[in-house]
Amino acid sequence: MPAASQAASPQAGPDSATALVAAMQAGRLAPDSLMRRYRARIARVDAGPDGLHAILALNPDAVAQAAALARMRRVRGPLYGLPIVVKDNIETRDPLPTTAGSLALLGNVTHRDAPVIARLRAAGAVVLGKGNLSEWANFRSAHASSGWSAVGGLTRNPYDRARTACGSSAGSAVAVAAGLAAAAIGTETNGSVTCPAAVNGIVGLKPTVGLVSRTFVVPISASQDTPGPMTRTVRDAALLLGVMAGSDPADPATAQADRHRADYLAGLTPDALRGRRIGVLRFAQGKNPDLRTVFDAALARLRAQGATLVEIDAFDSKRLGDAELTVLLSEFRAGLNAYLAQTPPAVKARDLAALIAFDAQQTDREMPSFGQDLFESADKAPALSDPAYLTARATARRLAGAGGIDAMLAHDRLDALVAPTTGPAWLTDLVLGDRPGDGTGAGTLAAVAGYPHLSVPMGRVRGLPVGLSFIGTAWSEPALLAMGYAYEQAGPAAEFRALP
Repeated sequence: MPAASQAASPQAGPDSATALVAAMQAGRLAPDSLMRRYRARIARVDAGPDGLHAILALNPDAVAQAAALARMRRVRGPLYGLPIVVKDNIETRDPLPTTAGSLALLGNVTHRDAPVIARLRAAGAVVLGKGNLSEWANFRSAHASSGWSAVGGLTRNPYDRARTACGSSAGSAVAVAAGLAAAAIGTETNGSVTCPAAVNGIVGLKPTVGLVSRTFVVPISASQDTPGPMTRTVRDAALLLGVMAGSDPADPATAQADRHRADYLAGLTPDALRGRRIGVLRFAQGKNPDLRTVFDAALARLRAQGATLVEIDAFDSKRLGDAELTVLLSEFRAGLNAYLAQTPPAVKARDLAALIAFDAQQTDREMPSFGQDLFESADKAPALSDPAYLTARATARRLAGAGGIDAMLAHDRLDALVAPTTGPAWLTDLVLGDRPGDGTGAGTLAAVAGYPHLSVPMGRVRGLPVGLSFIGTAWSEPALLAMGYAYEQAGPAAEFRALP
């Protein structure tokens, strides 16, 4: 294959969520028939020792739920009949445990929908199953391999099964990329939606923290966690976000969500880039020459659509990583202890210390390739009232938000920032763990600031997908989706991957 190639941009094809919902709303496609079609495909390409292992568990009631939906004589919602895969750190009321990939949570059957799932279900979506993930959303060890969990095994990249699917929303991304589901829900703390979206050639949106409820989602960080849609197209992502967004009294971070939620479909026009001023984050483009070639081609497409590009060559982020880690460790212990305390009696580990002990007793199953160093550090982390934590939290937010993204946007009167999302998928290494590369991408800025980050397919590097990031200030989802849509529509004809 050539060193770099332009990826076909996924426009509204026959398997996009938008097209499938339209067909079901019009009566041309039965929801239960579509559900059976996906289940058959999962059996063919996902299951077994040579499968992709994107689906951790199928919902046994999915076909019946889809058939019941079709029999109901009521207004058909915006996601009518849409089969979705839900990352297995988000609770659903279906007869499935929410495990976060850990054997310690096999008894975590709560029979309740997280509010974000309740919103999707009320709009007509049907939970097809749970997506595999990096265990504990990739927050057990700094030496982990993305996409592996003790419950689900290793999720494989459909473009090259020897390479990573990234994480932690690996199963959600692969399910969409490989045609196992029309759409999926992931979660992100730092890169867990956008990285797997990029390396699997799909669209992923990490919303502003507080736009989408986190209630009944296994937590890492109250400052950075958020669910987000993972789809084939930008229009599909906008469609799902319009349903997912909204305030939740049980999640104080969402207090402003109803005021900021918007009609995300309204601004999706092919000319949405005209007149926009966009900052090019050259400091985040990495050192891979093939990736830089694809990135330069993407910039040329932005210019051709009427955008003005402003080069940003440097940003000092040395202090940001240390401050973020302090915040994550402290918030993880507090949040996880609170979550475990209200799990069903079948879950015996009631706090982080008990989880550490559980893993130590299940070393051959839970820790065959990497340990739990992050767990152990979190168990010793400062309390949320400790000045060390409070200082780190203020420092991280300032460096990434007011002194980072907001400062760059204001200095050159910019509408958004762009960079490669990450490099091409690296080889999976269960001995040495992840090796993501040379600092490509600026997702940490958006993650720590709590700002939105949209990754859209940008092209291919030696046949492997790479993504283009659109990053903005808080609540700028309408603008980012509009720009991402215009970029997507300016590309070649749609390409929907069909695995044999």
